[in-house]
Amino acid sequence: MNHSLRLRALCRSMREQRIDALLVTHLPDVRYLCGFTGSNATLCVSATRAALFTDGRYAQQANEQTKSARVVISETSALGEACRWLEKCSVKRAYFSPEYVTVAGLEMMRKSIDGRRRSFFAPLETPLVSDLRQSKDEDELKLIGQAAALGCELFEGSLPGIESGVTEISIAAQLEFAARSRGAEGMSFETIVASGPRSALPHGQATQARLPRNGFVTLDFGVILNGYCSDMTRTVHLGEASRRERSAYDAVLEAQEAGVAAVRPGVTCGEVDEAARAVLRKAELDEYFTHSTGHGVGIEIHEAPRIAKEQKTVLMPGMVVTIEPGVYIAGKFGIRIEDMVVVTDRAQRVLTPAPKALIEL
Repeated sequence: MNHSLRLRALCRSMREQRIDALLVTHLPDVRYLCGFTGSNATLCVSATRAALFTDGRYAQQANEQTKSARVVISETSALGEACRWLEKCSVKRAYFSPEYVTVAGLEMMRKSIDGRRRSFFAPLETPLVSDLRQSKDEDELKLIGQAAALGCELFEGSLPGIESGVTEISIAAQLEFAARSRGAEGMSFETIVASGPRSALPHGQATQARLPRNGFVTLDFGVILNGYCSDMTRTVHLGEASRRERSAYDAVLEAQEAGVAAVRPGVTCGEVDEAARAVLRKAELDEYFTHSTGHGVGIEIHEAPRIAKEQKTVLMPGMVVTIEPGVYIAGKFGIRIEDMVVVTDRAQRVLTPAPKALIEL
């Protein structure tokens, strides 16, 4: 990872927006910019300098991991010391990302410096680091691809264990054990295994409910591998699907593939959402599609951009997004199919090529 290039890109954005200094408190942003992965850190960036502040627990780790920034081990609050350092840098104003700083945090920042400089800290009007993180570099795409490939392997490996009478939570446990055994640092989010009528819950975390003799089973999961997340969903069917279930599944699959096909440079996120949603509208199932079509994935499981109605963000090469339309009929069944897709120079490439045709077990 070339963290110096990322810091230079950030400094360019800061100059363009006339920002003297930036206080980076969101840990995924810190990791992206300088490589540090500890649980307590503040990164200060000015036009000419960058310094990482953390505590004594991370003295060795910070010096080993941090690239292109000076490491300062704080004896008191890392955030407070970072603020005092910025004050001494003779910058007029230090900016921060308001979505990651609480009211209490801001008050503590203000108390760390001269009380007469109440206007020293200012919220960013537009994101800086998260905007940079949207388009992944080659190193990131390689790591995301590896995480996605592991997810596909885990799905296919889980199929023999999906049978009537097994609990949802045992399926999730088997997936998670296999992920850890294959080198994953953890799961990207709480594994979703929702079966029978519970498959109509878009975020139906695994429970002690037993898989039915006949019905859908939705598996939505991801792994963290080398710091990057994967995310995929497949819905399988125990027993033979009814005509209504098969028709709904075919509509969701068509919508998902239409969404994937719409991903390319220059297209807005709203246009991709509409490509998927239009298929379900034609099938008279759009009222059962209750969430957005997708989101960015990278160091975090949910990143910009958001693939949703009327979203104006334009897709660019290097962006990695999910395409995950679904249909959820309360008390009956639910279906979701999700792929991770990278925007290429001319079109797109699917990172999760596990089977999507209806699997009846």
